[in-house]
Amino acid sequence: MYSDWKTYLILFGGVFALSTSAIFVKIADAPSAIIAFYRLLIAGVVLLPFFLLSSKSRLEIAVLQAREWRQIIAAGLFLALHYVMWFESLKFTSIASSTMLVSMQPLFSLGLDRFVQNRKIKRTALIGCIVALVGCIIIGAGDLRISGDSLFGDILAFAAAGVIALYFFVGETVRKNVSALTYSVLSYLISAVILAAYSILQDEAFGGYADETWLSFIGLALIATIGGQFVFNLLLKKVSASAVTMSILGEPIGTCILAYLLLNEGVMLQQFIGIAVIMSGMTIFFSRPTYLK
Repeated sequence: MYSDWKTYLILFGGVFALSTSAIFVKIADAPSAIIAFYRLLIAGVVLLPFFLLSSKSRLEIAVLQAREWRQIIAAGLFLALHYVMWFESLKFTSIASSTMLVSMQPLFSLGLDRFVQNRKIKRTALIGCIVALVGCIIIGAGDLRISGDSLFGDILAFAAAGVIALYFFVGETVRKNVSALTYSVLSYLISAVILAAYSILQDEAFGGYADETWLSFIGLALIATIGGQFVFNLLLKKVSASAVTMSILGEPIGTCILAYLLLNEGVMLQQFIGIAVIMSGMTIFFSRPTYLK
């Protein structure tokens, strides 16, 4: 399943692009839901002309079954929920705790594969997943707080991990019959509509932001979303949702490198150890096929 080195290259290139998310979010001076809204709206609008000019995409829209529409709408809802729950968690708990808990998504993906898809998962895949998750815990456990509001934030972050796993799980199913372009455009725009509704309910402003913030919105859309998340949707026809969520564990590594290069942020010993453990786990996971035949 992972014999094609080009697939690896594209997959981890997408992870590095996704790693820019934290940098752009840190620069953007806007509410979390607004950041997510513009991230998905701009990405969807940029991809829309390619979608409209594609005869394949137009045909797919014409023949989409009711079940597929429900799946795509569900994917858009999951994506919007993921952003809202994850960003809301940051109001109650620390960044380290939230990031560590939202990184638990491979556990949900492997669970969905095992109990919903009835796939038999290889021991090496489980070991690699556990090792990588231990690396995430090493990075975030020092700041993990289990009390009061912090616990509520931790629960939100953990739930956000499950929701994004559902997004990729649905995507793997939809991608069997629908192109990545069609799936991405529809799910992004549906998510944007949901996030817009949420922002209106929260009485958040859609304008009046500084140029630097607007540039961050564009960077999130073009680099992190199209260069990252869209690439994952593209690969869902070749690799499993579990492999995608597992590869995303490499996001903290890319973020640390970019933060060091662009924001002059140092890397603590605890973070360095956690990164090394994550890389070891990912190496074990991707060294052999995930499933038994």
